[in-house]
Amino acid sequence: MKKETKKAKTERAKRITEALEQVYPSSECALKYEGEPWKLLVMGRLSAQCTDARVNIVCEELFKKYPSAKALSLGELSDIENIVRPCGLFRTKAESIKAACHMLVNEYNGILPNTMDELLAFPGVGRKIANLLLGDIYHMPAIVADTHCIRICGRLGFYEESLKDPHKVEAIMKEYIEPEKQSDFCHRIVMFGREYCMARSPRCSECPLASLCPKNK
Repeated sequence: MKKETKKAKTERAKRITEALEQVYPSSECALKYEGEPWKLLVMGRLSAQCTDARVNIVCEELFKKYPSAKALSLGELSDIENIVRPCGLFRTKAESIKAACHMLVNEYNGILPNTMDELLAFPGVGRKIANLLLGDIYHMPAIVADTHCIRICGRLGFYEESLKDPHKVEAIMKEYIEPEKQSDFCHRIVMFGREYCMARSPRCSECPLASLCPKNK
């Protein structure tokens, strides 16, 4: 099979993006943070190795008891641990969200910073969460290289499927997806992965991207 050129991949990425926009007109973050940046900071951390659905359920209780970043920063660590226990790694996660809220309140006056370097300084925040925050809160170009994005974009032929390095995937996909569409593209890829392109039993015969997928060539 003839190797696909970068120009051809870029054009195919554009068509995939357009197709996803048709299938999922509304592109929303799966984490229900109600437009409050500090909540997305917390929920992003809790989502590591945990489903978004579970994080949403757990955070109903968490945010009811601690309705602000300041309140959470002052909360008893043992109590926060107990609430976030269903998300897994609860001790580490509780410690980092409490510390992150303390940093947000005391160093940034409660206003989430809008640079990658500053966000990466927050406890528990890596590039995935930082990109989620930059894209959703500040509408900046951002590829959220989570497990869905890494798996599906590899399956769609933008890089070898064996590549699992989030940073490398982020860099590659930034070359193919238009900057203003990157954040929404990632949200749509998550929805697409859950509905059609599942890891174990993908619905290839019904896939709206079938004509654009190398797997069908």
